[in-house]
Amino acid sequence: MKLLLETVVCFLVVCMLSLPASALKESFPLLELTNRRFTGDLDAMRKRGMIRVLVSYNRTNFFLSGRAEQGFEYELMEQYGGFINKTVSRRHLRTELIYIPVPFDQLLPALSEGRGDIAAAGLTITPERERLATFTRPYITHVKEILVTGFAAEGLKHLEDLAGQQVHILRGSSYVEHLRHLNNRLKNQGYKPVIIQQVDENLQTEDLLEMINAGVLEMSIADEHIARLWTQILPKTRLRPDLVINEGGRIAWAVRKENPKLLENLNRFIKHHKKGTLIGNVLFKRYYKNAKWIKNPVSEKERKKLELVTELFKKYAGLYDFDWLAITAQAYQESGLDHSKVSPAGAIGIMQMLKSTAGSKNVGIPEIGKLENNIHAGVKYMAFLRKHYFSKPWISPEDRMYFSYAAYNAGPAKVNLMRDRARKTGLDPNRWFDNVELAALRLVGQETVRYVRNILKYYTAYRLSLAVPLHSRATN
Repeated sequence: MKLLLETVVCFLVVCMLSLPASALKESFPLLELTNRRFTGDLDAMRKRGMIRVLVSYNRTNFFLSGRAEQGFEYELMEQYGGFINKTVSRRHLRTELIYIPVPFDQLLPALSEGRGDIAAAGLTITPERERLATFTRPYITHVKEILVTGFAAEGLKHLEDLAGQQVHILRGSSYVEHLRHLNNRLKNQGYKPVIIQQVDENLQTEDLLEMINAGVLEMSIADEHIARLWTQILPKTRLRPDLVINEGGRIAWAVRKENPKLLENLNRFIKHHKKGTLIGNVLFKRYYKNAKWIKNPVSEKERKKLELVTELFKKYAGLYDFDWLAITAQAYQESGLDHSKVSPAGAIGIMQMLKSTAGSKNVGIPEIGKLENNIHAGVKYMAFLRKHYFSKPWISPEDRMYFSYAAYNAGPAKVNLMRDRARKTGLDPNRWFDNVELAALRLVGQETVRYVRNILKYYTAYRLSLAVPLHSRATN
């Protein structure tokens, strides 16, 4: 089923600004739903009154605005919910859709184990995935993986012009394999290979597009329908649909092989469903109208600011066994390395410390109006958070850092609540990305999730700028 790309881009964003009631009913605790295995087909799902939809958080397909779900997969699934209940007049007989967020790599295992009934997360159909599940007819076909650049990238007319150029992509993504295929072709033609720079797998395609918009990165690869969506609101990115790395992908939902009735019903919906409206683009732009995009921490102006504080960050990060760039990235998120900054809440300086926090028995650093004292207080407080709350051996060094960032922003008590919520919903309470961050969205909204993710983006920018290997992270 061929789907016009323009229609898809419109439909991706239909109703994203609406705030429907959460589909997570109090009568259906997530812990019970995820722990209770169920593999019945559609008739059994209707009898129990619910279909569990496995989703994976990202900024396009499924995210939260306050306590309300948003995103393409959510909106499309809600349309399916209307379809499946269109002949049901009595509310208590309706079949509810229950959304269960899981890490992306757990979607199909959770489906096959009976912890969900449909996997809806922009899944590309592959032979490997088809061994684990059955896919519906695709709702997006002929997917192209295209180049996205900043305005500084010029002179690119053909794929051969990428020879010797750096392209940043997510570690472990399908783009890696496809760029390697391109490199084999370039080699056979006598060209230099594309320099493939793989960045942290905890970032998302949308994060890399934002980094291109900020001028941190020059080029990346994205699925065309996602790239078209985001270049609407990232004005310094350029879409290159003429430079296609791979094409022919098909995106669909997945169900268990033993659920033919559910499969048939979903296929009927996809075949006859009317797709999208032109208002979608307007709504998406409006949703992100006031978004605070990251800045470029390694521009000439910002590098000069970094040079003035580098030795202090190295000194105190080393004193407390931190990666100095990880702390510097946090400071950039807090203040833009501007020591004159004062927040409405009274946080001051480069690390945005409160005097009460700096003067507490756990920190005990006076006069944080002084630059060095402010940095010392911020780093010492981070060390306290890490040691007191997140030092258990089953928490990885990276996650100790992410949890400490979150606690610095939201407070350790809130992070403990987030971890407890994650545990109760079947997520890993010892991992931030794709796990506790989902609970954070429910408890405190976007702020802390964006805070940690932005720091990771700034950290990546510093690493790339200073040519430090991305895997050599010291965050014990």
